[in-house]
Amino acid sequence: MPPKIPIFLHVDMDAFFSSIEQHDHPEFKGRPVVVGSPPDQRGVVSAASYEARRFGIHSAMPSRTAYQKCRHAVFLPVNMARYKAVSRHIMRIFESYTPLVQPLSIDEAFLDVTGAQRLFGSGYEIAEKIRRDIREQTGLTASVGVAPNMFLAKIASDMNKPDGLTIVPSEQSAIEQFLAPLPIKRMWGVGAVTQKKLLSLGLTTIGDLQQCDPARLERAVGPHAAAVFAQLARGIDPRTIETESIEKSISNEITFSEDLSERTEIEAAYKKLIEKVASRLRKAGFYAGTLHLKIRWSDFSTITRQTRLAQPCNDDITLREIGMELLRNHLQNQPVRLIGFGAGKLQTSDQTNVAQLDLFEIPDTTAHDKRKRLSQTADSIKQKYGPNSLRRGSNLNPSNQHPQERPNG
Repeated sequence: MPPKIPIFLHVDMDAFFSSIEQHDHPEFKGRPVVVGSPPDQRGVVSAASYEARRFGIHSAMPSRTAYQKCRHAVFLPVNMARYKAVSRHIMRIFESYTPLVQPLSIDEAFLDVTGAQRLFGSGYEIAEKIRRDIREQTGLTASVGVAPNMFLAKIASDMNKPDGLTIVPSEQSAIEQFLAPLPIKRMWGVGAVTQKKLLSLGLTTIGDLQQCDPARLERAVGPHAAAVFAQLARGIDPRTIETESIEKSISNEITFSEDLSERTEIEAAYKKLIEKVASRLRKAGFYAGTLHLKIRWSDFSTITRQTRLAQPCNDDITLREIGMELLRNHLQNQPVRLIGFGAGKLQTSDQTNVAQLDLFEIPDTTAHDKRKRLSQTADSIKQKYGPNSLRRGSNLNPSNQHPQERPNG
C-alpha cells in the first residue's frame, strides 16, 4: 500500500477582531470598523474590517491617520477578553476533528488531518465542515488552505480571502506550477531587506527562484537562507505539527501620551518595563536567553535590538543591568514615542548549555543564585503586601506622563 499523502489545513479567521465587533453589533455590518485607539488619542489600529481596508487603513497605522483616511469609520476599543473567548471556542472546533492542532496566534492555526479522513472525509470535506461549524457557532467566516504541507497550506489560505477555500495539488510538478506565478514576497522568511536583495537579482516570482542558480542565491542571502528558499520554492516543507509549544517571548511596551526627550524619564519608564517582564518570567517559570529593546521615535521610525545572555536568568538585577546597557547603547538624542523591553529564547531551566557559550564566557553562578533568591523574596513580599510594597527609587518617573502600556507575548 502506498504511503498516505499528508493533509494539512491552515485556518485563518477573516478580519477577526473587527468581524467579532460587527457580529456583536449588527448595526456596524457593512460599515468600516477600526479596532484600536480612538482617533483623538495617540495610539494605533489593532485591526480593520474589510470595509475599512478599502480606504487604505491597516493594523499598526496611527489611529489619527486612519481617521484622516475614513472620517466616517467606527472606532472601537480592543476587547481582548471577548476575542480570546471566541478564539478558544474556535480551537475547540478544530480539536473536534483532530488532536494535531498548532495555533499560530489568536486567530489562526495549522491542523494535520491526515488521520482524520476515515472519519470525516477528504481534506476538502474537513475544511468545509470546519468552516461551516465556525460560521454556525460563532457567526464568523474563515479562510482555509488545504495542502500536503504547512508552508503550502499557509500560502493557500491567503489566496481567496475572505471566506475562501483553496486546494493545493499534491503532485510535485503541479505544486511547482501552483507556486511559480506568486510574488517573491509570499515566501516565508522574505522580509523587506531580503526581498530587496532578491529583486536586485531579477527574482520577482517564486518561479524565478525555482530557476535561480544556487551559487548566485547563496552569494545574495547566505548559504542557510539559500537552502531554505530553494526547498520552499519547490513546495518542500518537512515540518510537522507541534502540539506542545513554549512561549517564545514575554515583553511589555509603552506608548507615551507625549513624546519624551528627557533621558531620565525614558530610563525610568524602561526600568518599570524590565521589572514587569522579570516578574512575568518568574510567574510563568521561564528564564530568558535573550533580551530585546524596541524604540519608536517621534517620526514613527522604529529600531529593535537584542543581546544574548551568558546564562539564562529571570532576576531583576541582571535583567536591569543588561537591559539598561542595551538602552544606553542605542538611545539617541531625539524624542521617543514608544519604548519596549522583551525577553526571548525562553526555557524552563536556568542551566546553561556550555556548548553555546563564547570562548572564556563563564557565567558567575554564585552571583546568579543570590540574585535569583533576592528576586524570589521580593515576589513573596509583593504577593503578601501588595505590588507597591516594594519600589525602587530609581524607578520613580519624575514626569507626569500617562503612558499607554501594552503587554505582549
